[in-house]
Amino acid sequence: MTTPHARIAAAFGKPHPALVCFVTAGDPTPQATPAILDALVEGGADVIELGMPFTDPMADGPAIQQANLRALGAGTTTADILKIAADFRARHPDVPLVLMGYANTMIHRGADWFAAEAAKAGVDGVICVDIPPEEDDSLGPELRAAGIAPIRLATPTTDDARLPAVLEGSAGFLYYVSVAGITGMQQAGIESIERATARLKAASSIPVAVGFGVRTPEQAAAIAGVADGVVVGSALVELIGKFGTEAAAPVRDLTSALASAVHDARKALA
Repeated sequence: MTTPHARIAAAFGKPHPALVCFVTAGDPTPQATPAILDALVEGGADVIELGMPFTDPMADGPAIQQANLRALGAGTTTADILKIAADFRARHPDVPLVLMGYANTMIHRGADWFAAEAAKAGVDGVICVDIPPEEDDSLGPELRAAGIAPIRLATPTTDDARLPAVLEGSAGFLYYVSVAGITGMQQAGIESIERATARLKAASSIPVAVGFGVRTPEQAAAIAGVADGVVVGSALVELIGKFGTEAAAPVRDLTSALASAVHDARKALA
C-alpha cells in the first residue's frame, strides 16, 4: 500500500519537475468534479490540489472566488469534498491528493476529526492558508499524527528570520507564493523566482513548488527550469467557469500542454 508521504515524494522524485494542478471541489457541482479530476490525471498532472470552497477566500483572486461561489451555490459540503477525495483515491491509488483551504472548514468540528476524516479519504497533504506556522498547534499535530503532510506557504516577504518557523514541521513540499498578492492576477519575474527558490532550497531539503500567476505553458516551463514543481490553478478554474459540466475535455487539453512544458523544461535548458 502506498503511503501519503510516499506518494508526494514519488511525484517530486520523478526525473522532471512536478506539475501541481488546482481545482475547487464542487465546481461547478459535486457530481461534475470527479470527471474534472480524472481529466487532470489524464492530462499529466503529478499532484492534485483540491480546493475546499469557502466564503471568504482571502488569498484567492476573482477566478477562484467565483469557483467557490459556484461550488457553494451547488450545495457542496465538507462531506461532499471528503467523498470526492475518497472516490478519487479509489480510482487513482498512486496520485497525490492535497486539500487546500481555510481554517474554518478544517477545524470547526475539531482538528482531530478533520485529520482523521481526511486520512480516511486518502488525502496526502493539507494546505491551510490562514493558519500561520506560529499557530501550528491548531492543526499540525493532528495532521502529522494521521500521516498527512502539513504543506506550508512561503512568500516574497518570508525573510531569513521567519523562514525557520515556516520550515519547522513542514512536509511534502514547500509552496512558494511567487507574488505578494492574490491568485491569478500577476506573475513575478523569473529572476526573482530563481533567487527565491535557490534561497528556499538552500534552507531545506523539501521540494519547492512555485505558484500564483502561472497561466501558460511558457510561464510554467520557465519556472520549471528553476523549481521542483509548478502550481497552476486560476487558468484551469477559468475553463471550468467557461465550460461548466462540459469542462473535462478543455481541462485535460490545457493540463496536457502544461505537463509537456513542465516535464520537458530541463531538456530545453540542457
